[in-house]
Amino acid sequence: MDPKHFEIKEYMIIWRQLEIQNFNGITAKVRAIVRCTGGDDAMDVFFLSEDSAYPDPFVDPKEKKGYMFLNIRDIMAFVDMLRNEKPIFGHLRPDRPEWMSVTTTKEPVGEGE
Repeated sequence: MDPKHFEIKEYMIIWRQLEIQNFNGITAKVRAIVRCTGGDDAMDVFFLSEDSAYPDPFVDPKEKKGYMFLNIRDIMAFVDMLRNEKPIFGHLRPDRPEWMSVTTTKEPVGEGE
């Protein structure tokens, strides 16, 4: 799978009390997941407990889905971006998973949001 970006059209927030999951041999303490979807592509952004180990991001080419891992402290800023910006894009990078990202487009300074 080549690098791909997709417009995020929908998202879903899933809160967990504490879910232990294994990602490629790393045990992560999941507190929340934000599932971002657009067409056939998706990205799950896992928000982990502060004392969790952090897996490396990765892409599953068969599922056309990326996985990112952030600190639970970042969830409100992330959700705020999803709620208030448009368009928003998910960037799936199987060639450089550490560059996987969620971005806005260029915006004028002082937009007032």
